[in-house]
Amino acid sequence: MIPKEVFEQTILKFFAPIREFLDDASVSEVMINGPTEIYIEQKGKLYKTSAAFPSHEALMSALRNLAQFVGRPLDVEHPILEARFPDGSRVEAVIPPASPDGPSVSIRRFFKDTLTIEKLLSFGSMTQDAAEVLEAVVACKQNIIVAGGTGSGKTSLLNCLSSYIPEDQRVVVIEDARELQLQLPHVVQMEAQPPDPRGKGQITIRDLFKATLRMRPDRIVVGEIRSGEALELIQAMTSGHGGCLSTVHATYPIDTLNRLETMAMMSDVDIPLEAMRAQIASAIDFIVQTSRLLDGSRCVTHITEVLGYDLREGYQLGDVFIRHYLGRDESGAVISEFVPTGRMPRCVEMIRALGLELPASMYQAAQAQS
Repeated sequence: MIPKEVFEQTILKFFAPIREFLDDASVSEVMINGPTEIYIEQKGKLYKTSAAFPSHEALMSALRNLAQFVGRPLDVEHPILEARFPDGSRVEAVIPPASPDGPSVSIRRFFKDTLTIEKLLSFGSMTQDAAEVLEAVVACKQNIIVAGGTGSGKTSLLNCLSSYIPEDQRVVVIEDARELQLQLPHVVQMEAQPPDPRGKGQITIRDLFKATLRMRPDRIVVGEIRSGEALELIQAMTSGHGGCLSTVHATYPIDTLNRLETMAMMSDVDIPLEAMRAQIASAIDFIVQTSRLLDGSRCVTHITEVLGYDLREGYQLGDVFIRHYLGRDESGAVISEFVPTGRMPRCVEMIRALGLELPASMYQAAQAQS
């Protein structure tokens, strides 16, 4: 059997044409569109590079070597590969016939330096007041969904929010592919597994969810909701498992609830639509919306409270913080401000009971509206 260290070095040699980008902390993603067309993402913007693999066969050899490392098939019958590099970077590769123009690869970088709330504040992703609100709602075990588009910073923000979880709580993390880096002492990590080449051994997010509920979790963190497991999460949230955190691909807060509804319907459990909508509105307390702006910067655009569901008017939402856009400066950077709306969240008394307090700017905004 080949030693793990030797195998890791072999993989890096096969991917030598892009090694400089894998070692560059400023590169967040590497995209390979065939052997001679390689792009990278830096600070939210895409750049074409001069890097290239020697040939189509060299790129295919690199992918087959990676597939062997992670123990997953990659051939005509299995043209899609989900894998990770030795450093944890996530790899999604598609080869012919599913990708007729040649192998297409996307590598999402894994950063060992954990992003912190302090760093987000220094980037201007949100304000100190907004961070204090998020700390308070996490501490009082509100169920929070972090929503946003691809590359908008959902996973990074979820990592940051988890730092507000008290250290004496047991946190169970469920992911499709391990990305979260929770800096907590009592974390149980679970990861879904694809079937083997014979179609056996698959472990789904839903399988892990059912096991998690019997493991005495204080908090359940789901890396990303993609399908029918949404119903399991919603039911857990409404049955005493408060303080759940997860991410969803969605553009606006209302889209987040509609997406959850659609994914919950993918479950094999038959629930009347109105009952499902009421359960979703009851389960989710807050939606934290992220976005990547036109200048490539990532930021929080909404902190929105879910107020309930009305049969005639649909989901009821209330923005607590919202981002206003003021134009662009001479360098093309987007000018914006993230401000309280004057609406106080319903969990104010719960927050005070923990000895916490909301920032003064929220009370000032509420008073200005009255």
